[in-house]
Amino acid sequence: MPQLTSLRYQLSYWEHASFFSDIDIIIIGAGIVGLSAALRAREKAPNAKILILERGPLPVGASTRNAGFACFGSVSELLDDMTESPEDEVWALVERRWKGLQRLRALLGDAAIRYEPLGGFELFRAEEAERYETCADQITAFNQRLKSITGLAETYQRTHEAAADFGLKGVRYLIKNQAEGQLHTGEMVRALLEKARAADIFIYTGLGVEAVHDAGTKVEVETTLGWSVSARQVLVCTNGFARQLLPDLKVRPARNQVLITEPVKVLKIRGAFHYDRGYFYFRNIDNRILLGGGRNLDTEAEATSEFGTTPLIRSALVRLLREIILPGQDVGVAHWWSGILGVGRRKRPVIRHLSDRVVAAVRLGGMGVAIGTLIGEEGIDELLR
Repeated sequence: MPQLTSLRYQLSYWEHASFFSDIDIIIIGAGIVGLSAALRAREKAPNAKILILERGPLPVGASTRNAGFACFGSVSELLDDMTESPEDEVWALVERRWKGLQRLRALLGDAAIRYEPLGGFELFRAEEAERYETCADQITAFNQRLKSITGLAETYQRTHEAAADFGLKGVRYLIKNQAEGQLHTGEMVRALLEKARAADIFIYTGLGVEAVHDAGTKVEVETTLGWSVSARQVLVCTNGFARQLLPDLKVRPARNQVLITEPVKVLKIRGAFHYDRGYFYFRNIDNRILLGGGRNLDTEAEATSEFGTTPLIRSALVRLLREIILPGQDVGVAHWWSGILGVGRRKRPVIRHLSDRVVAAVRLGGMGVAIGTLIGEEGIDELLR
């Protein structure tokens, strides 16, 4: 994987003996999946020595760089997914996302992650009436499928009048998903880190991995610092960066660009909003608007593991902010960033044995908050089976 530093050296005897010997499980990646996997491993193996290796000072990828949507799919997103995957497979994945969200909330508690059940809203402008009608025609059928999952008679509801209440301009139709919510991504990851450390799990940041080799009786992990460490088993949880380490995996990177505004004097928006099949999204947070997406505007260029922002997508996001979300308000952009997702032609995550002692748990399809905890736990279950 790419190096964050040119520093290379060999471990001393003391470093190896005290920190990197007799390791049972190494987990590569300290995001939602990796941390959840480590906690599950501690439950199943109370006496195991468990290490997490993370190439950044914080989880580098999407876990601390996403929008914090506790969502599982707008109507247009699910219809879009059904053009690529069988319908039953899509609904099975929706159920896993829902269960993953409940698992995350139970694991950390709503207060720790600042969870708010404000709902998810999909918006359509007047010129998108045909797309809206296609979605509206599916609401009854979708609610019937979701009743056994969410427990709600009407997960999706038409709520067009709320567009004016939110101050949105040019929005004629709104579909609300009342089972969705939002959380604070930073607090979520901090709570996972604290829980992992309290469980006697060793977390080494700034330590990237270049290669993984199953040597038969152990797994050798080559680090970007020039030395290797071995473990009895390894779980790879690098998601959007997975192919840099494991090129045969069917997962590709996808960059999402994000902005957050300066504080807004009068902010009417409350909730998580989806637009254009979920390719654009925005929400309220700390009296600001967080807005991101737009990778469908330049799919080829955004299929990258390089961080950064581009003029094309920056201008599209700012235009959406000025024209629809905060019309008539002169609110500045405080900060830009990007995150790297792991995606594929189909949305189903990959949990796969790469050898007897190595498993990969990757390709979250942009739904890491929803499904990351569940995939981490399933990955460890597969490794320790």
